Amino acid sequence: MVWGVLLLGVGLLSCNLVRLQVFQAADLVERAKQQQTTYLKPFAPRRPIVDRNGNVVAIDQPSITLYAHPRYFGAFSTTEVAAKLAPILDRPAAELQQKLDSAKSGIRLADSLSEDTANRIKELYIDGLDFTPSQQRLYPQQDVMANILGYVDVQQKSQGGVEFSYQHLLDRAAKAVRLNRTGMGTMLPEGVPNGFVHEDDLRLQLTIDNRIQRAVQGILNRRVNEFGAKRGLVLVMDAQDGGMLAMVTNPTFDPNRYWDVKDMASFKNWALTDLYEPGSTFKPINVAIALEAGTIKLTDYFNDTGAVTVEGWTINNSDNAARGSISLTDVMKYSSNVGMVRIAQTMKPSVYYSWLERVGLGQTSEIDLPFEAPGYLKDRKTYMTSPIEAATTAFGQGFALTPIQLIKLHAMLANGGRMVTPHVVRGLYDSQGKPHWQPQRSMPKQIFSPSHTNAILRMMEAVVAEGTGKAAQVPGYRIAGKTGTAQKATESGGYSASRFITSFVGIFPVDNPRYVVLAVLDEPGGLAYGGTTAAPIVKEVIEVVAGVEKVPPSKADPQ
Repeated sequence: MVWGVLLLGVGLLSCNLVRLQVFQAADLVERAKQQQTTYLKPFAPRRPIVDRNGNVVAIDQPSITLYAHPRYFGAFSTTEVAAKLAPILDRPAAELQQKLDSAKSGIRLADSLSEDTANRIKELYIDGLDFTPSQQRLYPQQDVMANILGYVDVQQKSQGGVEFSYQHLLDRAAKAVRLNRTGMGTMLPEGVPNGFVHEDDLRLQLTIDNRIQRAVQGILNRRVNEFGAKRGLVLVMDAQDGGMLAMVTNPTFDPNRYWDVKDMASFKNWALTDLYEPGSTFKPINVAIALEAGTIKLTDYFNDTGAVTVEGWTINNSDNAARGSISLTDVMKYSSNVGMVRIAQTMKPSVYYSWLERVGLGQTSEIDLPFEAPGYLKDRKTYMTSPIEAATTAFGQGFALTPIQLIKLHAMLANGGRMVTPHVVRGLYDSQGKPHWQPQRSMPKQIFSPSHTNAILRMMEAVVAEGTGKAAQVPGYRIAGKTGTAQKATESGGYSASRFITSFVGIFPVDNPRYVVLAVLDEPGGLAYGGTTAAPIVKEVIEVVAGVEKVPPSKADPQ
């Protein structure tokens, strides 16, 4: 009997041994590997963002997240814990208690705590409070570049701006590696590859100059308040390559405290998102199109009768003046609506519409920032059948674009007719200034001839020297410009008699054109015109840019 039991046991053990060593061997080996190894992905902070001079405008810094687990509070009630935390976290005790009563564990109570704040909480000696290391995005310039940068929220999700559109470059790629561990779960140093926690020194560099951006913000904010405007913006572009030196909008926000924003409009970069009718600032483009189409010559004169009727609609000059036969320069200098209509009427509607498409109306500017709205242009059939469309387009009504699209158009006048792409990012650079990645942009198309753009700049120079843009004059510099005072469209389809968007676009220096400055004010108060509200802003901005960029004074006009 005993021998039988022993033999049975030996048989069962042998069978089990065969099962383990033969049939389940591979599975057991794999399970052992899983118990003895683990995969760990090293934490890599988000890459910093710097301006074109290397000044940090966004960077990660260590912070602490506070979690609460009320089930472990022991002798403390949620009311008592809330009362103790309130003065340290600078939050109402009632608000904290409401959160503490919402669950028994895993309550995210506070983010972005400093080490000092965390230590003060630890000194309360309350069980059930858990401190988790994390990263916080810091914006040293506060609200100066918020509309360009966007922000990273407490969930480490990018929200708008460069933080969103260049997420793939700002997040460091860190591959998980396999590490050995003991039976107790402790990780062993053997097998850790060299450079496992290495951080590269790459940073995303912008074209924006923080010195110009900050100065322009001060100018804009002061002028918005002075004129009682609803909002305003200023754009500064290097017309040679489309790089933006400044992009300032009002209102804005502090990305370090984005949760404090009450008006959601503050998050909007309306230089990209909002369409408006450009009014007279489009007139130089209208002239360039007609010259390029070959339907007018620089020496032509046009009959300014003060008013012109098209398809039953009467179009007047803004000052109702009739100047008779005037040159192209005078059409521009006096911002003659009638003169512009006469110019548009020299072209066939099909030709004019094709040119409007060619210069980009109805499209985006292709800037490297998110959420840009495409412009609005009526369909070709409407232009073919309704002469009033071409007539109103000639002086900047009946279509819409964004401010960034308008400055792109004027950059062509400054750089000899090339269509450059607006952008705010130069590339990824290391700490020594060596580029590791640069965006590939398409070769600029030649849209207008340099001879025509140079001639138009001289016409626009007369606007500043003798016409509606005198307030933009800067002693020592030759400046070309164009004013714009556009009625705002109403929901009923007409135009408001009391609400305007005023604007001024300036190009300087005329003898070596490079910089384009656009200022736009939405609904300034009083008797507001582009020449009285926006032109003074551009004057101040040009003074800043000339100083920072060390632009030498202009040479006298040889003509």
